[in-house]
Amino acid sequence: MASSAGVSAGHRPREERRALLKGARCYVVAYGCARAWATLTFTGPWQFLPVGFDPHVTFDASYVAVSLLVALLFRKVVPLNERRWLLRLVLGCMVAASAGCIAVGLVPAGAAAPLAVASSLAAGVGYGLFLLLAAEVLCTFSLLRVFLFMTGAMLLGVGLSFLCQGMAGLQLSVALVVLPLLAMVYLQRAYGGIPVAERPRHTVPRFSYPWKLFALYALYAFAYGLRANQLVEGAGTHSSISTALVTGALFLSAYFFAGRFNIGALYRSPVLLMVCGFLLIPMEGLFGAAASSYFIAVSYSLMGLLVTFLLYDISKRMGVAIVAFVACKNAEQFFVQAGSAATDVLGASGLPAETQSLVVAVLVCVLILGATLVLFSERELASKWGVDILAAGGLVERSAEEERREERCRELVETYRLSPREEEVLRLLAEGKTGRVIQQELFIAEGTFKAHTRHIYEKMSINTRKELFDLLGL
Repeated sequence: MASSAGVSAGHRPREERRALLKGARCYVVAYGCARAWATLTFTGPWQFLPVGFDPHVTFDASYVAVSLLVALLFRKVVPLNERRWLLRLVLGCMVAASAGCIAVGLVPAGAAAPLAVASSLAAGVGYGLFLLLAAEVLCTFSLLRVFLFMTGAMLLGVGLSFLCQGMAGLQLSVALVVLPLLAMVYLQRAYGGIPVAERPRHTVPRFSYPWKLFALYALYAFAYGLRANQLVEGAGTHSSISTALVTGALFLSAYFFAGRFNIGALYRSPVLLMVCGFLLIPMEGLFGAAASSYFIAVSYSLMGLLVTFLLYDISKRMGVAIVAFVACKNAEQFFVQAGSAATDVLGASGLPAETQSLVVAVLVCVLILGATLVLFSERELASKWGVDILAAGGLVERSAEEERREERCRELVETYRLSPREEEVLRLLAEGKTGRVIQQELFIAEGTFKAHTRHIYEKMSINTRKELFDLLGL
């Protein structure tokens, strides 16, 4: 597919590439600041005074709980960005968590642990809700911009985290307070810049969840959790070197070579990387722990990006509030903790370390390979959810005319109850393609094409392609 300028996305002029980033600044700064803040507080290494427990556990507990709560009640609260009380709650929780982190090293030892617990709980609630607010904003952009903004914001988060981790004392304290303030200010600027007609709707149509995507991501989260506590420094999912490598490569690929960048490769790569990562664990004496750690972390990051991107695609096609999908995905952080707990149970079994590593490697490889084949079907995604980007390959920015044509095709398919094959023929007809070209693209005979066309015309009570174009508004 060509872009509106008639050139491939792989050869976009500099001005056109820059236009892709229109509206990016506010969102990227907001999400980047929030990710950096989360890394400095509770999602990264705990760098404040030790209090005898792991605050990541309580952070994850509140993060999962608030995600599940919103997933259950989202119809009553969307759009989230128009709920002033919710915006105040998010900012209050994040700032309160920052204040708690700063105060942990200043209070008596007996009060440090309760303060750390309260701070981590507030941080989990604030960060969990912030991600849902950000998802609402991001979903108003085109899919190519969604991909660019998402990877760009994660890359900025890594940079800010490394910058702030070199701070100490007053500088770090100021950063912990300023980052959530900047995140909320820029997020509201981003939402305010969205035309009213394009903002999230107050009503949500009936829909079914793409549960196979959630099941597959849960499995990767569990596999990552099995190894999360043994990853080397620099490997991880939050503002780490491995995250910077993944998001940097994806951002540059989508920005410079969107038309040739194969998004389908994202769903093939995590399988290989995760399997290789766990197979290398028993051989860490030979290859070192870094190889397996980076393979596992990069695999999980790639799968998270892919699932998130597909959820945005499904949300935009079906008109479903993205909050419903992202809240469910965020709640699957539970499986990371479940994987970590399973590792602790296996460690208490008394088996030799080499045997434990071998058991985990074999189990993960069987589960990942089997589940990917069973749960992740391109054909099902395309037929049931309308997701065709895996097969189509490139990420291409659609023109306003193409978006209107796509929307009109969806309306006609629903109104006249066209079959999936008739829908494919209709979309190709709407693009102005000839019968011979359509036959070649769909691998159908001329008689089959004519039969599908006749059925479409009969259902719509029309007789010519001109009348079809009139219905489409072309």
